[in-house]
Amino acid sequence: MVRLFGTDGVRGVANVDLTAELALDLAAAAVEVLTEGRAPDAGRPLVVVGRDTRPSGQFLEAAVIAGLASCGADAIRVGVVPTPTVAHIVAATRADLGVMLSASHNPMPDNGIKLFAAGGHKLPDEIEDEIEARLGAPRRRRPTGGDVGRVLDDPAYIAGLIDGYVAHLLSTLPVRLDGLKVVVDCAQGAACVLAPRVLREAGAEVVPLNADGDGQRINDRSGATHLDSLRAAVLEHGADVGIAHDGDADRCLAVDATGEVIDGDQIMAVIALAMAERGELADGRVVVTVMSNLGFHQAMRQAGIEVLATPVGDRYVLAEMRRTGAALGGEQSGHIVFLRHATTGDGLLTALTLLGRVRETRQPLGELAEKAMTRLPQVLVNVRGVDRSGVTTSARLQAAVADAEAELGEDGRVLLRPSGTEPLVRVMVEAPTDAQARAVATRLASVVEAELRR
Repeated sequence: MVRLFGTDGVRGVANVDLTAELALDLAAAAVEVLTEGRAPDAGRPLVVVGRDTRPSGQFLEAAVIAGLASCGADAIRVGVVPTPTVAHIVAATRADLGVMLSASHNPMPDNGIKLFAAGGHKLPDEIEDEIEARLGAPRRRRPTGGDVGRVLDDPAYIAGLIDGYVAHLLSTLPVRLDGLKVVVDCAQGAACVLAPRVLREAGAEVVPLNADGDGQRINDRSGATHLDSLRAAVLEHGADVGIAHDGDADRCLAVDATGEVIDGDQIMAVIALAMAERGELADGRVVVTVMSNLGFHQAMRQAGIEVLATPVGDRYVLAEMRRTGAALGGEQSGHIVFLRHATTGDGLLTALTLLGRVRETRQPLGELAEKAMTRLPQVLVNVRGVDRSGVTTSARLQAAVADAEAELGEDGRVLLRPSGTEPLVRVMVEAPTDAQARAVATRLASVVEAELRR
């Protein structure tokens, strides 16, 4: 049976896979599970509900709130805000649950439901499994009369909560951003209002891009997964830096003044070195996923910083950070977590921290990134229509990997990763030159195809 929850909540085509009925049932099941054992006199559970700009977010929001209210929970409806804003408000209001309606970087027909427990933390697998097991079951509590849940959406109250989040972000800056010109690509998503506002209040001159809030165009050739328009805008406006968010603004990638892309590994390298310099890197370690570039590992080793690697997915990075007490972690894709200031990846916080380092050092972003690490050429090949389970059992494939690793030595890396959702195997190779990386990746992909073809 396919698990309902993926690596970051529940996603699917809105009104096909992710229906109003499922959203209502999921919200009700979640509030039941997360408030189990609550004292009878503790009052109604409190839930924060936010969404991105997708049109389907409106009916899914209504369904979620209906499910919550039917179980006696009050819903704080914060409207269109980034995912990390919901997590922050959950913690600030001491709410029992947070619900964010977004499919992150996915295209517009999709939508999703992300859940946060008390404190603004993502749910562990076992809690998600328990919620999934409750779907379709009779509700354990159906209050009536004055005991049903209410919707809390007074504009002044909601504005105050959001202002609190903005003030929190600005409080993390070591210096103001006066003198920096920044293009910020909001991907027509949840960052459209807050990202330009935060940067302006921090002192930057801001050029908003893809910031109309048109949810029908969310992530459409824009944002963190499509950087060409941002690169062009940075050059056109003579900006110092370009910042790109995804649909729900938990990611941040950057572009320097020359139009060169600065990915999540490079951003983390710049920030890790700055934090180490200030004594803010807990126990001198950072947490990344297995996909992080070998150049990042080499740069951190040279700086005396320990690198811990997890499976792909920011939830695994977060779990390892909480286990080890690491202050910084993230993914090459731009999900970066600052555990001192946030409980989840926060693209706006990442942007402020990176820009703060640029302003503090008075060095161009490109120079900072170049000094922080040398990014090795990385080639990724997806081999489709194969038996994923054979990755660990095929003797010929293991021999081919061993030969490739011997060829690359300490100057390269090979990673074969079965997809968690599709019948494909991802072949990733890093090497000193792009030509060598492509040659090794092509050779390994052909062995995967021959050995594991279904």
